[in-house]
Amino acid sequence: MKEPLVLTEARPTAPAAAPTTERWELLRVLDMPLRVVLGATLVAMVVALYAIFVWAPAERTMGHVQRIFYVHVSLAWLSYVAFFVVFVCSIVYLWRRDERWDAVARASAEIGVVLTTLFIVSGALWGRSVWGTWWTWDARLTTTAILWFIYVAYLMLRAYVPDVPRAARYAAVLGIVGFLDVPIIHMSVQWWRTLHPEPTVVRPDGPQSPPEMVVTLVLASLAFGLLYVALLLIRTRLERLKDEVRYLQQESRLRGE
Repeated sequence: MKEPLVLTEARPTAPAAAPTTERWELLRVLDMPLRVVLGATLVAMVVALYAIFVWAPAERTMGHVQRIFYVHVSLAWLSYVAFFVVFVCSIVYLWRRDERWDAVARASAEIGVVLTTLFIVSGALWGRSVWGTWWTWDARLTTTAILWFIYVAYLMLRAYVPDVPRAARYAAVLGIVGFLDVPIIHMSVQWWRTLHPEPTVVRPDGPQSPPEMVVTLVLASLAFGLLYVALLLIRTRLERLKDEVRYLQQESRLRGE
């Protein structure tokens, strides 16, 4: 027997027109911060691109190909942030059984998989120029590939388990366990011998890069961070609308009985 859909808010017995209208009004209110974030994202992207390709100096050894560094590292950091959001929201969902937290976790997992994919692709492009190979199974790259497969499995679990509350619970557990791979990825270059260089910016003794490169990396990370927030707002809104459709379908079936 399928478990009933978990409803996190008190539902009136009257027709659903009034609460649905209120939800649409709430979504209109949320449009304003979304527009602000999208505008800030556009400005930050333009500034970051200028800094990457014009302002920042070329690296003495690698030359202009080193400019991939700003995108690659920013994508790596934001993918960790996305999966950390999944981690936190999954814990809260298992504790509170509130679908709103599950919606944020779903949205952030999707964005995190996209960011990780771009993170891996940009690293392969950089590695081909520096190492002479697209991919090598060293510790950093292998643990990153494992992270990608974990959260692809998370999305597949959400898509193919028909019972929505059960899929949410299973995915929440996977989202929590999967995040344990993130600190392993971060520490892999110190725990094992790898081709991947050690951090040059976030170091106990301070950045080892010129100030222009550090500022450019900060600008690129800020731009991608704003893009992540904008995408998270959009995807969370869509997930909440999907939840509302499920609720209305359930309510319609109950009235039909």
